[in-house]
Amino acid sequence: MTKTLASGHRQTNWNNQYPKLRRQGRKLLPPFFYKAMASLVLVGMMGSGKTTVGRIVAGRLDVPLKDTDKLLQHLLGRPVHQIFQHYGEDAFRQHESRLLRDMATEECVLSTGGGTVIREENWPELKRLGTTLFLDVDVEVLRARLATAKKIRPLLEVPGWETRVDELLAERRPMYERADFVLRLKDEDAEAVAEKVLGLLEK
Repeated sequence: MTKTLASGHRQTNWNNQYPKLRRQGRKLLPPFFYKAMASLVLVGMMGSGKTTVGRIVAGRLDVPLKDTDKLLQHLLGRPVHQIFQHYGEDAFRQHESRLLRDMATEECVLSTGGGTVIREENWPELKRLGTTLFLDVDVEVLRARLATAKKIRPLLEVPGWETRVDELLAERRPMYERADFVLRLKDEDAEAVAEKVLGLLEK
C-alpha cells in the first residue's frame, strides 16, 4: 500500500509488498533492492554450490532459478561433457557467450558455469543481468566435493585432477573477484550459505 505524505512524496509499506519475506522475519528494504537481489548472478568454481545455493535463494525470493549449463544443454541437445568431447571447450564457450547475450534482464537467480568468467566479453552481460556474487569456497572443500560428485566435469577428466582444481582456481580467481560481492566460505551447508547470501546483500 502506498500513501502520499504532506511533503508530496509517496511512501510504500514494504511489509505489504513482500509478505513472504516478512513471514521469514527478514529485514525489509525498498523494491529496487529486492529487484537487484532477485536478479542475482552466482559465479565460482565447479563444486562451489552455485546451483544448490541458487535454488534455495530463488525459493526464498519466489523467483525462478536459471542455470547456464542446463540452458545450453537444452539448447544444444547434449550434456555439457558431450559438448566438450564433440566440439571442444572453445566452441562451448562461444555458445555460452551467445546465450548470455541473448538472455533478457528479468528477476531470477542465475547460476553460471565455472568458466563463464574467463571470457572478457561475458562480463558486461553478467553485470547487465544482475548483481554478481562469487561463492569463494576453500579449495580443499572443493576437492572433497568433486571427488564424490556424480556430475561429469570435462576439465577434470585428466590424471592428477586434484592439482588441476588448484590451477583452475588460481587462474580464475582474479576474474571471479571482479564480482560485485565476494563470499568467503569453508564447508557450510547450502542452507547456511543461502542465509549468508541474503544477509550479505542486505548490508
